[in-house]
Amino acid sequence: MKVSAILLGSFLFLSVSFGGGIAWLVSKLFHNSTAGLSLLCGGFLVGLLALDIIPSALKMYKSFGIILGVFIGYLFFLVLRNLFHPSAGQSPSVYLLMLAILIHTIPLSMTIGSLMESSIVGITITASVILHHLPEGFALTTAFLSQRKKPWKLFLGFLSLSLCFSLFIWIGHYVNLSTKEQGVLMGISISLIATTSISEFILHNLKLVPPRSFITYIFTGYLLSTLFHLLL
Repeated sequence: MKVSAILLGSFLFLSVSFGGGIAWLVSKLFHNSTAGLSLLCGGFLVGLLALDIIPSALKMYKSFGIILGVFIGYLFFLVLRNLFHPSAGQSPSVYLLMLAILIHTIPLSMTIGSLMESSIVGITITASVILHHLPEGFALTTAFLSQRKKPWKLFLGFLSLSLCFSLFIWIGHYVNLSTKEQGVLMGISISLIATTSISEFILHNLKLVPPRSFITYIFTGYLLSTLFHLLL
């Protein structure tokens, strides 16, 4: 079990790294424009929520738990934004996004852990989840590039995501979260991703680019998320 969890975490690392590589190539098309990449990331995250995360959550979990999680996540966002925003020049968006994606992996990885005894079901879900982490790698890399973060910080982010994935697969093999608890976690993740993408990546750059470019960047990000959704 331990070896399997570590192996699956390694596959996840490769998946988000591949998504990061795609983001790096796309960033070259935008000449590494800080505002452009931030808006691209914001549009991509909105698309990811609308096309994938929210519909999947509504199918798997009860709406009450998700709504409760969204409310908790919004309060959490306000607290963290105040902690990370001691001055106007600092932005918590990368760290909030990283936290949201980490939380997002918990119910998924614990589900995989609980199904590890069933090789067919476990492999099917695992393959699906790992493929669906390509967009997360794309989003994180775009966010890091938009804020000129050092590459080693992105590497640590991917490594943390993989270790978290492996850890909760192992925990899920022994501990089962109720559907309501998983729904609350998913709601928190949705809320953090939504507030971060809209507040930090989109609205924060509203006046930094011309209106036509503003719409183009966001639409391009949404279009990329649509392509990921259709292909994966």
